[in-house]
Amino acid sequence: MQDYREVAESWLSGNFDPETKTKVIELRNNDPAGFEDAFYRRLEFGTGGLRGIMGVGTNRMNKYTVGMATQGLANYIKARVEGDKSVCISYDSRNNSKLFAKITADVLCANGLHVFLFENIRPIPLLSYSVRAKKAVAGVMITASHNPKEYNGYKVFWSDGAQIVSPVDKDIVAEVAKITDPGMVKFQPGEECGSIELMGRDIDEAYFNDVLTLMLSPESRARHQDIKIVYTPIHGSGVRIVPEALSRLGFRNIIHVPEQDVSDGNFPTVVSPNPEEASALKMALEVADREGADIVMATDPDADRMGIAVRDDAGKMVLFNGNQTGAMLTYYILTRWKELGKLDERKYVVKTIVTTELIRQIAESFGVKCYDVLTGFKFIADVVRRNEGKAEFICGGEESYGFNVGEFVRDKDAPISCCMVAECAAWAADQGLTLYQLMQKIYRQYGYRKEGLVSLVRKGKSGAEEIQQIMKDMRANPPAQLVGSPVTKVIDYLDTEATGLPKSNVLQFFDEAGDVVSVRPSGTEPKIKFYFGAAGADADEKIGRLKEQFVR
Repeated sequence: MQDYREVAESWLSGNFDPETKTKVIELRNNDPAGFEDAFYRRLEFGTGGLRGIMGVGTNRMNKYTVGMATQGLANYIKARVEGDKSVCISYDSRNNSKLFAKITADVLCANGLHVFLFENIRPIPLLSYSVRAKKAVAGVMITASHNPKEYNGYKVFWSDGAQIVSPVDKDIVAEVAKITDPGMVKFQPGEECGSIELMGRDIDEAYFNDVLTLMLSPESRARHQDIKIVYTPIHGSGVRIVPEALSRLGFRNIIHVPEQDVSDGNFPTVVSPNPEEASALKMALEVADREGADIVMATDPDADRMGIAVRDDAGKMVLFNGNQTGAMLTYYILTRWKELGKLDERKYVVKTIVTTELIRQIAESFGVKCYDVLTGFKFIADVVRRNEGKAEFICGGEESYGFNVGEFVRDKDAPISCCMVAECAAWAADQGLTLYQLMQKIYRQYGYRKEGLVSLVRKGKSGAEEIQQIMKDMRANPPAQLVGSPVTKVIDYLDTEATGLPKSNVLQFFDEAGDVVSVRPSGTEPKIKFYFGAAGADADEKIGRLKEQFVR
């Protein structure tokens, strides 16, 4: 490998703007460790795109690394796609998101492609929707999802509105890898320049209209339109879309958290803009208690994931995890589809392999097929794509707070999920139930389940080797029991012949009592994740014991 100091020197002597060169010198003089980290490698363009810390350097998100990624994407599209070639672009409220979106648009345009660029921040669901609505060949979303404020990212979507999967992902990665210098990037329009067309309310209106067609209980909504809902976008791109969607469903009591309605990439009111973390909902919960609200909803910066809190029987706000929300919505949707006579053998739901088995139990009780896919919503979307014209996707979700309904959007959709939670609350109210009580009813019908997650962080080369050794040892010596219950099934997702899924470094252990443990090294972070699922009245206690058994 080229020495990082030589790489940095090429930025100082090359065709980079003066501001960038000044920042390289400042970094070299003031932060030697950060200087090395910024230049010791290229920021990897993986199968989902780019994600990294913003700043100068080859290992950072900046206008040059974004431009190089876009040039590779443009080269792939020009070489592989016939006919009209257009790309949709959206961005969230993160620092530099608008700048990176403009650079992406300019590079694509300079390569002769037509660009549809959102005129302001829009969530991932709207980007996915726009790709299909505009019949574009691809889409790009500038976001780092729920990562800290220092990060940004670049997600690539294909013509079906879903994030890229094999073989397209690997072929785009190969093209991006060929762009080894910013000088290879067409940053400025040339003779073959395409055009940039702004989009906005046209897509919003079409999206809102399609969302309305997914709803199932208009009478319940009309009777309970005054349900009090606190919503926070946590400074992100759901700020207008989610409240407007709820309003169009007839809900009148949408209560805001004014400080968090401010679209600010510094996320000033939270440590992390992640609805999975209780601290991110702290302000919304305080507003809920002050206003006597029934439900709290929060979405992350790109508004693809949603977290909720509901009141328990003592009137206290309690947080639902992603498994609970997904199971509750699946139960509600399938119940209403059955009552409306919409269920048949062509309908199906999808969940990821580390998501609660309760969703499978619910689906099977309604006679509905449940697909299991690898972790990542793009694999749920791939099932939808492969079933087009043959079967109909009802809904699907993953434990990490992602859920979607219907086939209009091919990714996690927090606005649709928020709408469905609100309608579910109105439907439950017709039966004299709160959402908390509805969840207890589901547990009584299908059996109580509890889930847990532990992530072991192991950094550096030695950490990577330790993670590999953990997986090797578990394959060689799988557990014979889970907290006393015999293991009855082991699934190794490296065995594609047995699973029917793409190869993945994941192990799952199922026991006689209905418990399951999944072990998966992260593909994007230096950590290994242990997912625990326990069944039975003592599930809470078993989760603790499972953690002790596997995590030392």
